[in-house]
This record gives sequence, structure tokens and C-alpha cells, in this order.
Amino acid sequence: MRPGNFHFSQVSTGLDSLTLSDFSPVSSALSAPLCIQTTGPVPSSSSEWLKTHSLKAQKLDLYQLLARNAYSPQEMFVPVLGKTVSSTVHERVMVQFEWHDGTVKNLHVDLPSLQKYQKRLMGAVHLFERRVQWLNRTGSQQIWGTVCEQRVQVLLDMSGMNVHYQLHIQHAIRILLQEQLADKHSFNVIVFGSDVKSWQEKMVPSTHENLQAVWWIQAVECVGGRNTLAALRCALEEEEQEESSLTRGVYLLTTGMPDQHMVSVTAYVSERCSASNLNLHVCLFTGEEDTARCPPPRYATRTETARALSGLAHAGNGRFLWMTETGIVESDDISALIGEMETAVNYFQKVSSEQCDPGAFLT
Repeated sequence: MRPGNFHFSQVSTGLDSLTLSDFSPVSSALSAPLCIQTTGPVPSSSSEWLKTHSLKAQKLDLYQLLARNAYSPQEMFVPVLGKTVSSTVHERVMVQFEWHDGTVKNLHVDLPSLQKYQKRLMGAVHLFERRVQWLNRTGSQQIWGTVCEQRVQVLLDMSGMNVHYQLHIQHAIRILLQEQLADKHSFNVIVFGSDVKSWQEKMVPSTHENLQAVWWIQAVECVGGRNTLAALRCALEEEEQEESSLTRGVYLLTTGMPDQHMVSVTAYVSERCSASNLNLHVCLFTGEEDTARCPPPRYATRTETARALSGLAHAGNGRFLWMTETGIVESDDISALIGEMETAVNYFQKVSSEQCDPGAFLT
């Protein structure tokens, strides 16, 4: 590919291209025994993955690359002339390039090195795209994100407002049990409406028998309010296990705002998660007619609801994922990767622009 021909439109993977696979559950299929799958190596969140695969980690930061051949313009008082003169740039040797801090540097770039850098940038973008596709490869990852912790608690919003989505919720927990929990150390499932019901008093080993037994969720009806705070207390205040060094994740699947004030819920989560090896992840599911059927009590739009629940996840050191019946609207894991791709394209265009035209080095 020649310099200057690479644009963000070539970054093919984005949230708009991701659709939920098989998120139209059939009641008869939900009654079948679980098909438990092993998950293989321990997965990581995108933030962890980027620590070793980001542009910076791959030494592809543009300014880091150009720094050794970048020089600041100089001004000097010349006594013979009796005035201050500025350095000049020979257009056949150097170009002027805007630096990340807004200053202008005099820059010389070796053309072969520039072309090699551009090829590596394109390779990095393809790597990020493959990671996005990997995050989208199974139904449970699309709904819950990647479950990274060794000890997992699942909180299911079974409030009366979700009666029309009961099959979707059952499908979501079913594919999570099948696809991502078999290799975990332990797990538990908590359902809540106005009241909170825990499947077990404490987390239990993730054996095939236990994963199958938790399918009691089929008998739970959607009823009552949305007592999210009580459910969080039940999960976050669970008695400490002996294996305290094991990572612990709480995954909340909900369709809207808690009945309690969001400020109080967020403050509680922040306090509980700030000094422990614990993460709270929030998965928001909204249907196409949520606002008309059941408007949020204190938030006028689904977008405002999403912003509040995203803040809740971040207060709990976790990730936020927002989906509908047709696809993913927002995902912290995917957004981090798209951000890296946008940066890579920006770098590519900068070195291909008139500010740093490779043709200047050919004559």
C-alpha cells in the first residue's frame, strides 16, 4: 500500500458491524440440558491485553519514533547583525511537523524507515480487529463480555419490568453457564426483584453438576421492583473465602436503573471495591420499546441510564457493556480497541500528509 492511501474507513471492525448471534431464545431449547464447554487459557480484559499489545507497547508511538530526528527551531542573537535570527529549514532536507504539544519541529525522516513504520501500523490495526472479532465470537461474550476472574458471582435482574424479556434473561444465563464458567474456581447466581434470592449461601465449585443444577432459574418469575442495592450487598458482602488471593468478579445483568438513588448505589460500590481484589461489571440490556413500556423513574432516556450504569461499573473497577436485541451499542472492551485503531490511522495520516510528505525525500 502506498503512503497516504490508508484511511479510517478501512478499519472494518466497529460496534455497528457487531450483531448478537442467536439472541432469539426458543422456550423449548431452554429446557434442554446444558452443553458445558471448556474455555481454555485464562482470558483477559482489553485493558490488560493492551498493556502488551497497544501501539506504545509495540513501540509504534509516532512521536517516540520521530523524536530522534526532530529538532526545535532555534533563535539566536547575532552581534554582527545586531538582531535575532531564526533557523531556516532546507525543504529538500527537512520538513516542519506539528508535535503532540502543539509546537512545530524541524523533522528529517528516512523514507525506508517511514514505509516500514506504516506497514507495522497496518499490522497493528489488523491485530486489533482480530481481537474485536474474538470478543464477539460467542453469544455469552457478546452479552456478558469476557469473564476473566477466577471466582464469579452473577446478579440477574428479575424485576417485574422484565416480564417481556424473561426468555432473553434465561438465555443469557444459560449460555454463560455453558461457555465461560466451566473452568472457573467457583461461582454463584443471585436473582433479584423486590427481594433477593441466592442460589447458594456461598460460591460453589464450577463442576458440571453444579452448573447444571443452577438451572433452577427457569422457575424464577419476573416480579416486583428493582432492588439492585440489596442484590449488590448480598454479593459484595459475602463472607471472605480462604482463597483470598483469587480474583473475584461480580457480573450484573440489568435492564434499567435501581429503585434506589444512583449516587448512594455508586458510593457503596466504590467503597466496597476500592480496597479488595473485586470487580463489578455491569451488562445493560434494553429492548426497542423500553421507554414507552416502562420509562426509567429518574432518567428520561436510555442513554442517560447507560451513562449512570457505566459510572457504576467504573466505580467498581469493572467494565460496562450495553446491548439491545439487535446488537452491541457500547462495550468498554471494544471501545478501547477502536481507540487504538483510530490512533493508528491518525498516525498513518500524519506521516502521509503534506506536513511530512515522503516525496520530499525522493529528490
